[in-house]
Amino acid sequence: MSTDDIDAKAREQVAAEERRMRSRRSTSLRDAFAEFLRHPSPWMIAAFLAISLAARIWLGGWGIADLLVPVVMIAVFPLAEWLIHVFVLHWRPKRLGPISIDPLVARKHREHHADPRDIPLVFIPWQVLVGVVAAAVVVGLIVFTSAERGLTFMMTLAAIGLVYEWTHYLIHSDYRPRHSYYRRLWRNHRFHHYRNEHYWFAVTTAGTADRLLRTYPDPESVEKSSTAKDLHALSRTAD
Repeated sequence: MSTDDIDAKAREQVAAEERRMRSRRSTSLRDAFAEFLRHPSPWMIAAFLAISLAARIWLGGWGIADLLVPVVMIAVFPLAEWLIHVFVLHWRPKRLGPISIDPLVARKHREHHADPRDIPLVFIPWQVLVGVVAAAVVVGLIVFTSAERGLTFMMTLAAIGLVYEWTHYLIHSDYRPRHSYYRRLWRNHRFHHYRNEHYWFAVTTAGTADRLLRTYPDPESVEKSSTAKDLHALSRTAD
């Protein structure tokens, strides 16, 4: 099959996915939010946010650092999101002697790529989230110079986490894009799932880190990957 044929098939697959979405009954934002609340990770992150926010308000002692910490975290999040997606979620299983190194979050992400329409697989696994929250508490209370600033870090991280979970979930739901910015997020993430998994790693921003790290090509120039739904072709290796 020629490169032109492969590219044509890739365009057809993305277009077909968009047609299928348009043909399905569109979910309202209210219904999408109701479904969002049926899964554990939003509640876990929201509880972490509420507890850290309440503790931060109770301690008081606000300063300029309480503004700088969120600004810096929000500014670097697109890069952090890219790095996590590439090196953690797309982790290729490795063997160290008799031991297989294959974290749960990477296994679940491969399942997510195999079936992007399976909504429970869209969310951060609760087991992973427990570890993330524990690590955030350790960083907040040990790395930062004061409990106040540590709590600001924790509540900002929780808020960012909620935004990520909601955005990623909404992209995979039946909610139709109605605004240009969200439409760009929606299309980019679908290119990642249905055209080539080696590009378009950003989820909550439209091509920020991807542009910086050269994973935001013109979709017309990218060949369709045969492993977008079978990361690292592991199922073929197993066969």
